[in-house]
Amino acid sequence: MNRRKTKTLYVGDVAVGGDAPISVQSMNTTDTRDVAATLLQLNQLKEAGCDISRLAVPDQEAADALPAILAASPLPLVADVHFDYRLAISAVKAGVQALRINPGNWRSRDGIIEVARLAKERGIPIRVGVNSGSLSRSVIDRFGGVTPEAMAFSALESAALLTEHGFTDICLSVKASDPLMMIEANRHLASQSDLPLHLGVTEAGTPYEGIIRSSVGIGALLASGIGDTIRVSLTADPVQEVKAGRAILKSLNLTNRGAILISCPTCGRTQVGLMALAERVERYLEGVRRPLKVAVMGCAVNGPGEARDADIGVAGGDGEYLLFSKGAIIGKVAETEVFERLVEEIERLNA
Repeated sequence: MNRRKTKTLYVGDVAVGGDAPISVQSMNTTDTRDVAATLLQLNQLKEAGCDISRLAVPDQEAADALPAILAASPLPLVADVHFDYRLAISAVKAGVQALRINPGNWRSRDGIIEVARLAKERGIPIRVGVNSGSLSRSVIDRFGGVTPEAMAFSALESAALLTEHGFTDICLSVKASDPLMMIEANRHLASQSDLPLHLGVTEAGTPYEGIIRSSVGIGALLASGIGDTIRVSLTADPVQEVKAGRAILKSLNLTNRGAILISCPTCGRTQVGLMALAERVERYLEGVRRPLKVAVMGCAVNGPGEARDADIGVAGGDGEYLLFSKGAIIGKVAETEVFERLVEEIERLNA
């Protein structure tokens, strides 16, 4: 696919936009004022494959905790600030690697300008994040409601204010809980700007619904070459957001990080406990960082043939499995030993 060309920003040492890999973001659910809990979760996010995390900065106490968090954080951090520009100034002075602001809920135009001046001085990018639920009254009135065009206009208007005062290291995001609205709003942005875009379906829901809605919205845009960094927003442990984000990228061949599991849906021909095996293999593969493709298939019909591009795989029979690689059968293994043998082969390939 042809990816949309944008300028490149840096959030710490993570490049966003240009030819950089699409990064996966999350947001801490911990109270930022609790340094220990926040650092624990940041390390969990890092282990899961997160590239960038965002911290809520709702008050000065949270801002005061940032230096201690930043000193030990394994990830570059984005300070999320609403309403009070003075908290953004505190966050920049603390050393955060980026800011996320929504100018639609900032009452002080002078405050936005002051934050932009300081961010430029410190070399910190700003993400202008617009949500469908936080458009200003004037923009809603202008477009006759909350529309994709209104969201794109609001983001571009805010970016223009920053640019007018010499600040250009800007990333844009327009999010809605409706995937179709989010898709259309981002398409509007992509046609009018070369700034990097952060993609996400906000308030997507619990893991089941939220991953589906996020995959539809984020996936549709990535498949058309739009998007430079993503977040899957879930009402869940943020580690699940990172895993889902990585899975979306792997589904579109947009990352070479981590293993992919192929498994068939089973049918009346299946004579082995395939579901339990597939779930067990999936859990094991969470710790594999190399780009391997692993297949767990139910029978010879959907085995080596349909999964012929798998680096390693198994296809069930009557109490046993065929072991295959790149479509070629390399052995047989008893059902009671199949997991251990498959792991042995994966570790050999992963060495």
